Amino acid sequence: MSLQIVGFAVIILAALLVIGKLIRLKIPILQKLFLPTSLIGGFLALLLGPEVLGRLTTDGFLDAGFFTEDMVEVWAGLPELLINIVFACLFIGFILPKPRKMWRVGGPQIALGYTISWAQYVVGILLTLTVLTPFFGLSPAAGALIEISFVGGHGTAAGLQSTFEELGFSEGYDLAIGLATVGILSGVVIGMIMVNWAARKGKSQTLRHPDEISFEQRTGIINKEHRKSAGTKTTSPLSIEPFAFHLGLIGISIFIGYVLLEAFVWLEDATYGSALDIYLFEYVPLFPFAMIGGIIVQIFLSRFDYHELVDRDTINTIQGVALDFLIISAMASLSLQVIGANIIPFILLSIVGIALNIFLFLYLGPKMIPSYWFERGIGDFGQSTGVAATGIMLMRIVDPENKSPALNAFGYKQILFEPMVGGGLVTAASVPFIIQFGAIPVLIAVILLTTAFWLLGTLYFGKRKEFD
Repeated sequence: MSLQIVGFAVIILAALLVIGKLIRLKIPILQKLFLPTSLIGGFLALLLGPEVLGRLTTDGFLDAGFFTEDMVEVWAGLPELLINIVFACLFIGFILPKPRKMWRVGGPQIALGYTISWAQYVVGILLTLTVLTPFFGLSPAAGALIEISFVGGHGTAAGLQSTFEELGFSEGYDLAIGLATVGILSGVVIGMIMVNWAARKGKSQTLRHPDEISFEQRTGIINKEHRKSAGTKTTSPLSIEPFAFHLGLIGISIFIGYVLLEAFVWLEDATYGSALDIYLFEYVPLFPFAMIGGIIVQIFLSRFDYHELVDRDTINTIQGVALDFLIISAMASLSLQVIGANIIPFILLSIVGIALNIFLFLYLGPKMIPSYWFERGIGDFGQSTGVAATGIMLMRIVDPENKSPALNAFGYKQILFEPMVGGGLVTAASVPFIIQFGAIPVLIAVILLTTAFWLLGTLYFGKRKEFD
């Protein structure tokens, strides 16, 4: 496959993003649902591609829809690459607060977030053991799909593509991408329903009327007077473009992650791997180690970057671009045939995951979060059904003037949350763990973890009288 085809495939994706934005501006219901443009563009590419339009044609005409098979093949490979950029960006330029403050402010949401994530493993594995494996023949690894897709999102699901294939569960990739789409849709739609409910029932201390949602929030277009730069130039273009410099830092982070992963693979093979025939790290994807590489780069910068060359807004811009292209390419290359062949397990996983998230948010939110429980908990709900961006969006709708500590607490939570679940090390290793050790031992472990964080949230954080 030539580089020209790769470049043209990316250009078509960029054009589809613009078309998706125009569609969102013209269709009010899409604005009310707050659907990301990347998801709209992905749906459009899916409809015009081989899985929909291609199957409606006969005699080989438009087999790949309006695209080519090579383009679709490029799109299928992009998410696994782009997720490394997304995770490498998580902590570069992020000033870490003192651990005590991080725990005090973000602790309740750490407890709630972890409880939801571990509980997703619990119900997912139980559903798999009792229904999906015995009646539908799905791999026991399907028990990890709810957490991978709902908390991890499209990026994590895409990053695990090779892991699914190497462990003999190739259909897990398409199921995970499909579930991630269900997660985002349910997170936004159900989240907005609960925002309206909270406004009418007085559950929110910051949002009084559903009509308070601004034009900017609905359309995604920022008014001229509110616009700001996507980044600050910290280096002179005469020496190096600031954007290129920040891309270089991200590249170094990914390379460090690659070296670390290869070192663990070698160490595993040299120690218990060959002796016990247990291999985990060779199935773990690169992206969680790219995140660790980013942390290492940030630690180095915090000690030696005397000129403050790193601009967090620029890093966020690069991360956002990678995430947009990741989602649209994952949707564009989604196999509806695989989902159709496993439609009942897919529906069961979707229903169980959504019901669990709603219950835990409404039941545990008031018990774990001592103040502004709805403003803060809605962020955890959004993340547990979609991605962190969904949670942030819902928090901004509920608290547009940032009157509550929700955003700060959510940010602190991510520092202790993302490295482990929601795409972190545990999420990446969950499928290999289930395959290597069996579903029952993993189920026992996640039940214990769910109980521990449930008790931490209700008996410790929930008993605090005030937020300070």
